[in-house]
Amino acid sequence: MTLLPLPLDAIEIGVHADTWRAAVTAAGDALQRSGATEAGYTERMIRVIDEFGAYVVIAPGLALAHARPGPDVVTEGLSIVTLAEPVAFGHPHNDPVGVIVGLAVRNGDEHLHVVAQLANVFNDPQVIPAIAAATDAEAIRSLLGMTDSAKEPE
Repeated sequence: MTLLPLPLDAIEIGVHADTWRAAVTAAGDALQRSGATEAGYTERMIRVIDEFGAYVVIAPGLALAHARPGPDVVTEGLSIVTLAEPVAFGHPHNDPVGVIVGLAVRNGDEHLHVVAQLANVFNDPQVIPAIAAATDAEAIRSLLGMTDSAKEPE
């Protein structure tokens, strides 16, 4: 299984965010801009962190912002936001965060599959710093093992 779609308009580089809420909002805005979610999804991602804490900070420097499937998820999708300056989420070991992955899925099974695929990507300790340092969206897609199907050889 491959990763969910990550269109170029779902990637933002060098975002200025003073708080984790602003960082998650940027990831939610990118999901909405790409057509994966409607506006309410971003607020639900923030409420998840308010309720359950910084468990979304899954590795040093990396947060996986998400909420449960719901009617505000139009289609499955990912977003990636890199921050100009990392922010604290309140995680005891993995703060500060410089890369936020936004995740929207329509069912729980899809959530498990995507998290497993992301774990495979982020098992390489060089990927998170490389994404944080990337200067263009195509570089981020490449680091995630995504290629433009129009550019793939036949």
